[in-house]
Amino acid sequence: MKRQVIIRSPVPDDCDAFLSAVRSSRRAHRPWVYPPQTIGTFHEYIVYGTLPPNCGFLVCTRGGGELVGVINLGHIILGALRSAYVGYYGFANHSGEGLMRQGMELVIAHAFRRLKLHRLEANIQPANEASIGFARACGFVCEGYSRRYLKVGRRWRDHERWALLSDDWSKA
Repeated sequence: MKRQVIIRSPVPDDCDAFLSAVRSSRRAHRPWVYPPQTIGTFHEYIVYGTLPPNCGFLVCTRGGGELVGVINLGHIILGALRSAYVGYYGFANHSGEGLMRQGMELVIAHAFRRLKLHRLEANIQPANEASIGFARACGFVCEGYSRRYLKVGRRWRDHERWALLSDDWSKA
């Protein structure tokens, strides 16, 4: 199957389309994630996503360039650990089309082939069934539970730890 998406770094020219996609996706995102909602916070995201130890990607349709979602590799650690955290959210305009899955496959390949990472970890709130299903479909395995792990929406929230190892990915 030919990929219908590409991944790329965010740029300032994405601001209007990004903020529009965030506004139209608010119902799907809350209370799980709080993406940038202003010009200022979008530009902060660009800085975050384009400077080490982070790597932010926009998932976009091939050809048309419509924004499908966001996948971030955060706190990339090399050396003996060779690990990163992965965070993601899709936009409502392409929900259910399988495009975020294609984008995640590209990010995973980037992480394991280009960055030579060994492990990716996604931390997901236990009630976020859609995100858990997405992680599972992408090959992530639940490894544990972290109480009050991340502050999301100004509240400390429990998370499940889901991980994908390069060894497991290369066998799939």
